[in-house]
Amino acid sequence: MKLEKYKIFNKSCYGLQEIKNNSIDALITDPPYGISYQGNYWDKDLPNKGIWKNSFNVLKSGSFGLIFSSIRLMHHLMVDLEDSGFLIKDVLFWSYLNGMPKSRDIALDIDKELNVKSKIVGTYNYVQGYKKNSANNYYTANVKYKKEPKSELGKKYRGCGLSLKPAYEPIILIQKPVGKNLTVAQNVIKYGVGVLNIENTRIPFANDETEIGHNPHPKGRVPSNIIRTQYHCDGYDKFFLVPKVRQNAEDFNSHPTLKPIELMEHLVKLISFENQIILDPFSGSCSTGVASLKNRRKFIGYELDNKYYEICKKRMENIERELLSQLKFEVV
Repeated sequence: MKLEKYKIFNKSCYGLQEIKNNSIDALITDPPYGISYQGNYWDKDLPNKGIWKNSFNVLKSGSFGLIFSSIRLMHHLMVDLEDSGFLIKDVLFWSYLNGMPKSRDIALDIDKELNVKSKIVGTYNYVQGYKKNSANNYYTANVKYKKEPKSELGKKYRGCGLSLKPAYEPIILIQKPVGKNLTVAQNVIKYGVGVLNIENTRIPFANDETEIGHNPHPKGRVPSNIIRTQYHCDGYDKFFLVPKVRQNAEDFNSHPTLKPIELMEHLVKLISFENQIILDPFSGSCSTGVASLKNRRKFIGYELDNKYYEICKKRMENIERELLSQLKFEVV
């Protein structure tokens, strides 16, 4: 398949029939987590592990991949990846402070079991994720009652829940083994892959920070496996810092699990080099594709859902126009 800049297929990724074996340089994808996020049909189950074997076949020997996952089912996904031939190299933590708590006050359940009516102490507006009201384009909000336990046993367990507030998302770093009987250096010479692009993903020193270490690098520290969304007030953020996506960042993009472009750019630069090909079998709204184009990588994506496929096309066309405009400006 001849690839100029990018290609997005509006079909199932299983099989990857359009891609030649040993032709892809890196894999970055945000597949279904199997947790039925916000009731979405496509997140009901983990992907069939056949897609990982398909991905293994089309990747070059030594290629790296980054796979987003959930804390709860990450171990199943890692087994599927290993069974498909990949090596588990690391798990990156995309850390943030404003995760959505997924617990509830069990004391109110206790009241219900004891046939005691909990006390209503006020109301609040519950905003439902990314679902928009088509009439006024605002996020739908439902009025909910604030309640407190009334039974004595309920009061004892007031505020008790079932889970902690999520503050990170795991990203599994995998690698297809280097070619048989090849050293890493020989693999790089033959295939152009097999190493992480440390040089282009270093964390710069703070403006007022004294360079540390016996031989400090002018570009800063080696990137770590912690990626943070907010500054954590530790004097100097020693990790890659990336803002989360606001829900209305793009008025045409309604995808519920939208990833920040800055985050995807960091990942693209970490496991690939310019002019290499990035594969995303579960493109969603194509954040991986946008990040790839912005960093002079080629991109192949698959998106089965027609609505998200149209969003993919629009985002890729927009970034292509933006890059072309920048190029013309630089030439002038």
